[in-house]
Amino acid sequence: MDASVTYLLMELRSETDYAQHHIQKVIGFFASMQNFAKALQQKGHQVIYIYLNDKSNLQTFDKNCEALITTNHFTNFEYQLPDEYRLDEHFKSFTSKLKITSNVCDTEHFYSTRNELKDLFAGKKMYLMETFYRYMRKKHQVLLEDGDKPLNGKWNFDEDNRQKLPKAHKPTAPLLFVNDVSEIDKEIRNAGIKTIGTVDSKNFVWPINRAQSLELLDFFVENCLALFGTFQDTMAPNEWSIYHSRLSFSMNTKLLSPKEVVDKAIEAYFKNPDQIEYHQLEGFVRQIIGWREFMRGIYWMKMPEYATLNYFEHAEKLPQWFWTGKTKMNCLKDAIHQSLDYAYAHHIQRLMITGNFALLAGVHPDELDAWYLGIYIDAIEWVEITNTRGMSQFADGGIVGTKPYVSSATYISKMSLYCTGCYYDKAKKTGDKACPFNSLYWNFYDKHEAKLAKNPRIGMMYNVWKKMQPEAKTELLEQAEYYLNHINEL
Repeated sequence: MDASVTYLLMELRSETDYAQHHIQKVIGFFASMQNFAKALQQKGHQVIYIYLNDKSNLQTFDKNCEALITTNHFTNFEYQLPDEYRLDEHFKSFTSKLKITSNVCDTEHFYSTRNELKDLFAGKKMYLMETFYRYMRKKHQVLLEDGDKPLNGKWNFDEDNRQKLPKAHKPTAPLLFVNDVSEIDKEIRNAGIKTIGTVDSKNFVWPINRAQSLELLDFFVENCLALFGTFQDTMAPNEWSIYHSRLSFSMNTKLLSPKEVVDKAIEAYFKNPDQIEYHQLEGFVRQIIGWREFMRGIYWMKMPEYATLNYFEHAEKLPQWFWTGKTKMNCLKDAIHQSLDYAYAHHIQRLMITGNFALLAGVHPDELDAWYLGIYIDAIEWVEITNTRGMSQFADGGIVGTKPYVSSATYISKMSLYCTGCYYDKAKKTGDKACPFNSLYWNFYDKHEAKLAKNPRIGMMYNVWKKMQPEAKTELLEQAEYYLNHINEL
């Protein structure tokens, strides 16, 4: 402990207002900050904590820091590299004008540095996640044997991780915390901050301190890891967690480090080799050391231009029911209601339900970016925008993904239980109650043939399209046009 050091934490309108956030997201961040400040104080550190509605709160980082430096006669300012480009530019500008010394330190909450991916792919035209993933495994000696060879003979066991949830199978009930955050909720509402979603502020279910985050990690490896990989892509009504870890919020708020999460999962596998199959573990490790780090590397390599990319020149507004869940499509109704209720949806719900529909409907990437950034508790721009604008919407033209991730009802039916009892018929492509995904799917490929026909990963779909009878094509395109013209009624 250094008595000359004072830690500063702030609740700011500049951070609550740059996007319209889910109420649980704002509460979760503020509660975690307040608990971290208390933990620092309990260890004897000096802490200044500026609450949202403090009269002295000037509501931006730079103004509050300038006032405190003057009042307290501080002689040196230090900060950790921000995770977002927006804040990075803010602090560069602010510190360049300071009349006292300033220093910046890198974060220890990632496996890679900001520029590591950029350096790895220097001079390359393609940035394959699999290449980066193998590099990271070797560098950090994760799941290797005989030097730099992958454990169990393969780097990737993804083909074992795509099973549908059986109808009679009931997933393990998620661990939910009972946190009373009503005072924070009250302060947010008193400040007039515009939020989305709902919250039970007497029973806040997300971890808001390190102890709870560690408890959630232990729960995952003991109760969910053994079936995580098998069902990581599956979807079912009223099953919002299934076997997912839901640790992204704790990692993104730095209550947990990704390394301790990965190490804990690996430790559990080796302790219980008869209970946890290797593909369950590898799929989880790949999400963190591979995909999470890859997305961050792309972010710092391509910002700020990345935030403007719109490969398909899409321009439509997000359907109104994205904010209410009031649609007759079961898959979207369930995924959106879940997001509004829990500030959470797992990666396939985001990619192949809400993202899939938005891409098929020609929604402007800015619209979907704002929605994803606001609605999910784990959404911070460095990870949100590359997943949304890149992986989900292919707005980057293939920087992140090698093809657009679109599907008809066939995929949704294969990987979920949503289609059972839906107002729309998954088997019908045109006509009354035909599933909108079917005609919109073919309309998307028809509309963007000039940009996509030569893509080797989807050439087969254009072969199918070309073999269709002209009248069948016309019916599909007319059905799609009708749905797009009545999109808020679906």
